[in-house]
Amino acid sequence: MTNEKDIDKEFSKGEVSERTPPPLGKPEGASFPGEVHPTPSGGILVTAIDDVINWARSNSLWPLVFGTSCCAIEMMSTASAKYDWARFGFEVARATPRQADVIIIAGTIVNKIAPVLKRLYDQMADPKYVIAMGACATSGGPFFYNTYSVVKGADHVIPVDVYIAGCPPRPEALLHALITLQKKIKSGLTREQIRMEKPE
Repeated sequence: MTNEKDIDKEFSKGEVSERTPPPLGKPEGASFPGEVHPTPSGGILVTAIDDVINWARSNSLWPLVFGTSCCAIEMMSTASAKYDWARFGFEVARATPRQADVIIIAGTIVNKIAPVLKRLYDQMADPKYVIAMGACATSGGPFFYNTYSVVKGADHVIPVDVYIAGCPPRPEALLHALITLQKKIKSGLTREQIRMEKPE
């Protein structure tokens, strides 16, 4: 029977044993942030807590859908079985802003509905993220000119993290936006994360 001193001797000689620790650095194909450092009794995962939190946030997004017109139909198809946004960590859409951390604005925003959108955004817990889907949500769409009642983009009401072009955009474009948002969250570069680090 071997004891810890024998294992330490084997480890210091560089000999291979059945308890050889994993190599330094991040394991190939690992998606969890951090590095594995060898020890005589196995590996230790070392990482910054912010990286772990951002990794967890990016892989468990709970959307609040704000669909007002045709883009909402494409958003619904993205959640269906063919495209299945749940495989990217985008689970069941929430019915209340208090349970959501990302709002997807899909459709035209008129002046009468803008205060409702602002109130929903304010009710979401921090950190919160926003995706503007389609031409109407990003810039007012075909209603940009000669229409007094349409807001010329969601960013005139609330801050937006990711914009999706198209009228309406394809479900693949929404999936790409979700992946882009996840990358921004993991890197700590979302508008909300920067605001939380540097309070006004």
